[in-house]
Amino acid sequence: MKNKIQQPIVTIVVPCYNEEEVLPETVSRLSVVLIRLITDKLASPQSSVLFVDDGSRDRTWELIEGFSKSNPLMSGLKLSRNCGHQSALLAGLMEAKDYSDCVVSIDADLQDDVEAIREFVIKFHEGYDIVYGIRQSRTTDTWFKRNTAQGFYKIMTRMGVNIHDNHADYRLMSKRTLEHLEHFPEVNLFLRGVVPLIGFPSTKVYYDRFERFAGESKYPLKKMLSFALDGITSFSIKPIRLVTMTGFLFFIISLVALIYALFSKFYGNAVTGWTSLILSVWFIGGIQLLAIGLIGEYIGKIYREVKHRPLFIIEKFVPAASYSHENGQVAEAFHDSTSEPVVVTSRAT
Repeated sequence: MKNKIQQPIVTIVVPCYNEEEVLPETVSRLSVVLIRLITDKLASPQSSVLFVDDGSRDRTWELIEGFSKSNPLMSGLKLSRNCGHQSALLAGLMEAKDYSDCVVSIDADLQDDVEAIREFVIKFHEGYDIVYGIRQSRTTDTWFKRNTAQGFYKIMTRMGVNIHDNHADYRLMSKRTLEHLEHFPEVNLFLRGVVPLIGFPSTKVYYDRFERFAGESKYPLKKMLSFALDGITSFSIKPIRLVTMTGFLFFIISLVALIYALFSKFYGNAVTGWTSLILSVWFIGGIQLLAIGLIGEYIGKIYREVKHRPLFIIEKFVPAASYSHENGQVAEAFHDSTSEPVVVTSRAT
């Protein structure tokens, strides 16, 4: 089952949106990880990090261009506008698949443990096409976020979606997996649900998740709820079936109520109840609006799909320099007095 590629070209794809505060540290840590993989002959010297700027409004792209010039491991991809996290991630994956044997996706905020990338690559050498990064615990989350996230995974599972608990978008994918991923031309993109559908040999690597290193979260409550709704409605029609079942249930209840009303009328016990009537109208009206809104959500997704608009448009690409001792480029990693990793790139003389 072992992978025949001795030193695979590994590309680390990092979607970024207004990440200027954390980017220098992200570059430093990922450089150290990649250099160690190359030094230990687990990865090819042609391996690199690809940052995808998702229409940032700060200095993110400026920093990416600067790092790509000073660090031979860094490359950058700039999208023409803000397309969303999933589209930006897909743009990086599709760009990297053409010159990579495997691709690791990770967010720029350093909440995911970058040291787990080594375990991902080792699993790739063992023959796995997909390696999922799974959080060991949610101790760093608030009570609200922890419980809503767990509820989301349970709902997705009950809706019939094959999704891994406590897995975001931290994973490794082989080249052939990415080639098949390209055959999923979905506009309503939910990669956490799409990737398991490919079905190649997969495994899991467990890691600890940390607090965001710097900057603010790009996923406030509103975006989290929207993302959850997109995930559910993109992979399951059970919500619509639930509406149908609810309608059938109310039909049965109405028949029972009709029989009761006729029985009361025939025996002279009919009493006009304003409160019960108003409550019934409001309740049934609310259910109807909810059903219409849910159906509209699906119709809206169909509307977006049939347009076949591109998920992203690439404005600019900055390639990484070839990391090779033969062409005189040397990268050294060391630790300063604060024990934080620092990467220095120089030319051998």
